[in-house]
Amino acid sequence: MVFILNGRQMDVSAQPDETLLWVLREKLRLTGTKYGCGMAMCGSCTVHLDGQAVRSCVTRMQHVEGKRVTTIEGLSPDGTHPVQKAWLTEQVLQCGYCQSGQIMQAAALLAKTPKPTRAQIVQAMNGNLCRCGTYGRIVRAIERAARGEV
Repeated sequence: MVFILNGRQMDVSAQPDETLLWVLREKLRLTGTKYGCGMAMCGSCTVHLDGQAVRSCVTRMQHVEGKRVTTIEGLSPDGTHPVQKAWLTEQVLQCGYCQSGQIMQAAALLAKTPKPTRAQIVQAMNGNLCRCGTYGRIVRAIERAARGEV
């Protein structure tokens, strides 16, 4: 399977029905994308596929071939993406397990809707779960990134 991963062309030996999450974590050793529920319900495994937020736990490699995939490692290798900076400013992190998926979902939202309303933020982030309950901080961080206050 050939695809672009974080800006680099990759040629990976994978079966068409293997999940992108499995390939990222086990074959390519990119462990920033997390396994949560395995059913696309928690958002921990969110990555970008051709710029759209997708759940990598249910995205089959046959749908990845020839496309662009961005993981948390490729969003901003030096941590300077506005969402990442806002996350730190708002002290969103607690356990951190869901954060790569949360950040990837938020970055996709802001790429599509640079100045979202609070309602649009809540709607876009609705499928990403956080056991620590930092939802208020998450919303504030996205609002901060949208305002450019990072």
